[in-house]
Amino acid sequence: MQKEKLMRKILTDNSLFEEVYYQPIAINILTEILISNKVAPAYIFSGPKGVGQKEVALRFLEGILTKDCYEPNIRKRLESLNHPDMLWVEPTYTYQGKLITQKAAKEKDISFSSKCQIRLDQVRNIKNVIGNQTIESKLSMVVIEDSELMNEPASNALLKALEDSKNVIFILISSRPEKLISTIKSRCQKIPFKPLNIDLMSKYFASNSKELSSSYINDNKIYLINLSNGSPELLRINIDNFLEVPCKILDDLKALPVNYLEALNIAKEIAENLKIDQQIWLTNFLQQYFWSQETNFYIVKRLDALRYSLTTSIQPRIAWEVALIELTKQQHNR
Repeated sequence: MQKEKLMRKILTDNSLFEEVYYQPIAINILTEILISNKVAPAYIFSGPKGVGQKEVALRFLEGILTKDCYEPNIRKRLESLNHPDMLWVEPTYTYQGKLITQKAAKEKDISFSSKCQIRLDQVRNIKNVIGNQTIESKLSMVVIEDSELMNEPASNALLKALEDSKNVIFILISSRPEKLISTIKSRCQKIPFKPLNIDLMSKYFASNSKELSSSYINDNKIYLINLSNGSPELLRINIDNFLEVPCKILDDLKALPVNYLEALNIAKEIAENLKIDQQIWLTNFLQQYFWSQETNFYIVKRLDALRYSLTTSIQPRIAWEVALIELTKQQHNR
């Protein structure tokens, strides 16, 4: 009992989870696990994408490693994904015979028509890594991000790893845990994460848009927050995407074209200035905008069809021309 009291005090004093205070349910469960020293072999951190699962996973692993003392060096290496006994797995594309993550693909400005997946080779690598002797810790640590994107062979291989591995902790991060096979879910303890409320999202927006003195982004604050579904990570992405869209294009689309010629000109500007992924994001933003403004089912539905067209072989400019002409016609008929 005395040891548990000491551990509780240390966890509080060290502020292990201070930066992710907005997930009290998950933090309370994980804190009790650390205090009791009853760490399960595998966990599923479930909830909307980007609501603190990655940050909490790193702090939880830090708590397991450091026990009753704060070690800045361990925190730094975990956060940089550079700890020798931790393996962080992300979905990948195949590019020129190699695997490339979503982040790396964006940095290199590479677009893919195929889906991002966690592949069999990546899970095989997990088995190879955890089969080796640990370097600094008593256990190996494996975090699988977007784990619902495992293909079937990878899922079966992971199940085998969960069954056979010792001295390993697995953390599966998933926004769609229902897509994981039942035999994997049955071997994991579920830790729930919740979307942030509007007040917390507003605070996050303010802290991440301080450098943006223009009232332009603040005028669109509510649409960006609503589009982010309570996820700070998605809000940061949405702010970045918003800033990449020329103001004139966005303003013209919000106003909707007044005639067919204007519709064709806007479509031309979009096709010439925005990449496909930016155009797809723009349809999502416009849906949120028009729904908030006038709850217009027709516009929202037509933007759905436009987004689908942008993912097919239809030329983007033609897809925008058709959509904007139809929206212009609908406005005239109201």
